[in-house]
Amino acid sequence: MAAAPSAFGQWWRNLDKSAWVWVLAIVVLVLLVVNPLLRLLIVSFQQPDTGAYTLANYAAAYGRSRYVDALVNSLILGVSAASLCLVFGLPLAWAVSRTDMPGKNLVWISILGTFIIPPYLGAVGWILLAGPNAGWLNRLVVELTGMEKGPFNIYSMTGLVLVTACYSFPYVFVFTKSALDLVSSEMEDAANILGSGQLRTTLSITLPLVLPAILAAYILVFLEAIALFGSPALLALPGRFHVVTTQLWQFFEYPPKVGVAAAYSMPLLCITVFLFWLQRRVTRRKGYVSLTGKGGERRPIALGGWKWAMLGYCLAVCTLSFFMPMVVTCQAAFAKAWGRGFSLDNLTLDNLYFTLFENTLTRNATLNTFTYAGSAALIAIALALCVAYIVNRQLVGRHAGDLLSFLTMAPFVIPGIVLAIGFYAAYTRPPLALYGSAWILILAFATRFLPIAYANSNAAIRSINPELEDAVRILGGTRFTAIRRVVAPLLNRSLAGAFILVFIPGTRELSSAIFLSSINTQVLSVLLFDKSDEGNFEMLAAIGLIMVFITVVFILIGFRLMGRDFMLRRTAA
Repeated sequence: MAAAPSAFGQWWRNLDKSAWVWVLAIVVLVLLVVNPLLRLLIVSFQQPDTGAYTLANYAAAYGRSRYVDALVNSLILGVSAASLCLVFGLPLAWAVSRTDMPGKNLVWISILGTFIIPPYLGAVGWILLAGPNAGWLNRLVVELTGMEKGPFNIYSMTGLVLVTACYSFPYVFVFTKSALDLVSSEMEDAANILGSGQLRTTLSITLPLVLPAILAAYILVFLEAIALFGSPALLALPGRFHVVTTQLWQFFEYPPKVGVAAAYSMPLLCITVFLFWLQRRVTRRKGYVSLTGKGGERRPIALGGWKWAMLGYCLAVCTLSFFMPMVVTCQAAFAKAWGRGFSLDNLTLDNLYFTLFENTLTRNATLNTFTYAGSAALIAIALALCVAYIVNRQLVGRHAGDLLSFLTMAPFVIPGIVLAIGFYAAYTRPPLALYGSAWILILAFATRFLPIAYANSNAAIRSINPELEDAVRILGGTRFTAIRRVVAPLLNRSLAGAFILVFIPGTRELSSAIFLSSINTQVLSVLLFDKSDEGNFEMLAAIGLIMVFITVVFILIGFRLMGRDFMLRRTAA
């Protein structure tokens, strides 16, 4: 009997205590990813009162023509916005990557600025520009032509497509430019020697080589457009038409129809998963590897006098997406009344001061935004780091490691609004009744941006030679000692960059927060959306500038840690 405790004690001393951490990480991963999606699927087949399985939710979700119309509108929006993104992004990518066009740094900075602006804030800017009555562009046309009213109406499908494309075309730009940067000039030179003109060479040689990247970007932009909530909510609802995301939001009006919303979200989830799979297949096509060879010299194409026309086009696109919306947003934020125009007697700091220091609602929302985004970033990085370590150090079998990697990256293909419905279905009842608390938002944000944290953590772990840890363990140290003394110091820079990459989208996330926040847990993005109904564009602009300022501060830190284009490079990864 006395030998048993000794044997147990020896087993306990020899047990790798880090195993409990890996088990805990796997359990948390299941709770954050698997449980909400599984609950979403189950709830879509359940009656809300009895819990009996039924197809009634699907019948209700697609039994009315206006619900089907919303789905069709989303498909129209996705195709139209993605096509317009090609018109915007392809010439800019070609001009910046392959030509001697002047002003490349200005174009690059403008595109980064477009990334910084949340799409729903861009929609507010375009409401100020092209609102049907008081918009600046309509007022300018009326003043110049004497027309009774201006021709522009941003509250339309055309307006929604334009705004969506303005804040999605950078994906096309980054994907295409990254591919063009790898194309050698040798094949283009050979075509020119054989008598091909520059335009024909570009269309017959260069573009086919980067076609996989273009198709991948098109699919990504389509997915972004159909999953977007903020811009459609600000523009489609006043325009009296719906898309899938706004219709899902209306299903949550009291009393919430969770089962119907879950059923209605299934096609959006299926379309997203299929197109993401297709995008991955496209980017892995064998024809794409011709871009990744050593290649030869890449000389800029001399455009001659056309370089100024090319610069004009690039600046026109950047004006639509960045300069004009930001100018009118700043004017509204610093104006006593935005409709009075640009004048010294209309300038004031009262809007920002009131928003930051006097308005309890905005002050609390600002604090919540920082707290939730920061906490979510820490949780996402900790979980992603554990999973990356498990997979790369082969602490589980290869198939189990592949499964963990898949689960960690799965939220990337789940629209934020669908994920929010899954969290609502999973965590509004005991034993984990989190709805109305800060935790449901923090965990939803952490899950939403877990793939970003994992991509960075996985790359960082792979860059560390495991022999360094083996040396520590040979000298008698535990795995925890090796991680604390060797791995952690080497990861400091990468993890700081990963924190910024998760924190920034966390501060501006709307699609998840709009479903899961309460009056006590509002964040700035939800507050901005709620205030849009009041028509107080001065306060809206002030809130938007605060969000942009927060983003810029952390991007400047990211510049020091990871390079000036770190936000753009992560998109093309």
